[in-house]
Amino acid sequence: MSAGKAFLILHGKQAMNEDVRAAVEHQRSMGRELAVRLTWEAGDAQRLVHEALAAGYTQLIAGGGDGTLRDIAEAMALADTTASLVLLPLGTANDFARAAGVSLEPREALALLDAPAREIDLGEVGGQYFLNMATGGFGSQVTANTSEDLKKVLGGAAYLFTGLSRFSELQAAYAELQGPDFHWKGELLALGIGNGRQAGGGHELCPQALADDGLLDVSILPAPQEVVGTLKNLMADGWGLDNLFVRARLPWVEIKTAQGLSLNLDGEPLSGESLRFTARKGALRVHMPEASPLLSLEP
Repeated sequence: MSAGKAFLILHGKQAMNEDVRAAVEHQRSMGRELAVRLTWEAGDAQRLVHEALAAGYTQLIAGGGDGTLRDIAEAMALADTTASLVLLPLGTANDFARAAGVSLEPREALALLDAPAREIDLGEVGGQYFLNMATGGFGSQVTANTSEDLKKVLGGAAYLFTGLSRFSELQAAYAELQGPDFHWKGELLALGIGNGRQAGGGHELCPQALADDGLLDVSILPAPQEVVGTLKNLMADGWGLDNLFVRARLPWVEIKTAQGLSLNLDGEPLSGESLRFTARKGALRVHMPEASPLLSLEP
């Protein structure tokens, strides 16, 4: 490979991750100049993106969970840079990376530094960008209420455990969604607006989403009349939810909500009674596996 240089922004909790250290040393042994900086508090990821770009780095690496990836992707998009991004997934869910086919092994993930960068879309709402998905309803409540300690013990299964333990709190929420040739209103249990395909530790809310088509995949799970009983039956039958979803692919969608609908953006809480989500086509250059399921067939 030709030697280059890259800038790794690593979540502070991963500072002692021996697999990451070995992967970094492997890249350096191959002749790559690889700088590493750690995040400590809110705002660090954005500051470090600016530091890397000002220093002339053209390849950045986001090392952390979905929230870290979102922060770095947003900062790069707002900087309107031609620099490219490599995903080093180190979180509990790693939803976008898993759907994209990025390896969870640090050495293999960093090998994507030598893969071609592809332009992908980002979602945008109210000036905030997201890489993976905006979610609403019961699923986002589960994500927000799953403890860090439980995630350490159970990994991605922690989200399912939390969801099962909170069944008594399950409530529908009212929302109205409108986009080009699309209008839906009613009570829903779950909502996904996806640039990626899955959220909440592996639940495929938007199973056909592509990250480079200029569209957001909207998936709505309407609330049945007898909510808890219906979902318990579906769980007993192996989560046969897919045929219940209302789905659309849209360049933008507006949502009006009533009180009670919890929303989040790649795991971060999002508030507002009227929100417009837009696909920002080609907003970010990312090194992806050649056969990534999130990419169109044509480069």
